Amino acid sequence: MEKTVMEAKHLTTAELNAGLAHILASPSDVGVLQMIARRPAIGERELLEEAELSLAEGLVGDNWSTRGDQVTPKRTANPKAQLTLMNARAADLVACTQERWPLAGDQLYVDFDLSLDNLPAGTRLSIGSAIIEVTDEPHTGCKKFVERFGMNAMEFVNSPEGKQNCLRGINTRVVQAGTIRVNDPITKG
Repeated sequence: MEKTVMEAKHLTTAELNAGLAHILASPSDVGVLQMIARRPAIGERELLEEAELSLAEGLVGDNWSTRGDQVTPKRTANPKAQLTLMNARAADLVACTQERWPLAGDQLYVDFDLSLDNLPAGTRLSIGSAIIEVTDEPHTGCKKFVERFGMNAMEFVNSPEGKQNCLRGINTRVVQAGTIRVNDPITKG
């Protein structure tokens, strides 16, 4: 039986560790937005070439503002987790194929160093005509991440080195609305 792109291949710890150097070589000053994945409903993904970022909605058409968050009162949308970014190299490693990146559940996949040293909370990033700000809200994997990529992947991204380098990704909020496009540069400042 032929495997489909959505079928899981879970990497071993050794395979994940072998890919770390490539992730850590991500650009730290000017990166590239490689994928935009909107989540219109739970379990659904739409890949976009262009999208609007809004102060109120985050990624326009995404379900962030309506699905709520377990850590906020009354499960309201968490303003510190309005927009999530994941390093595209890390996504490629755990997902094994680009077609499976959106299963991580993030909205933007960037070839950029997302580490705490490079992007401490409060850092502003320009993408297209929008500006987003890194928040102090940690971004960790969940049960779905384990189901899709395996326990080894969860342990890899949540290891001390994984957390320091934000391999699971980062949370941000929109501070200037604007249009973003795949292949736009992402820069600090």
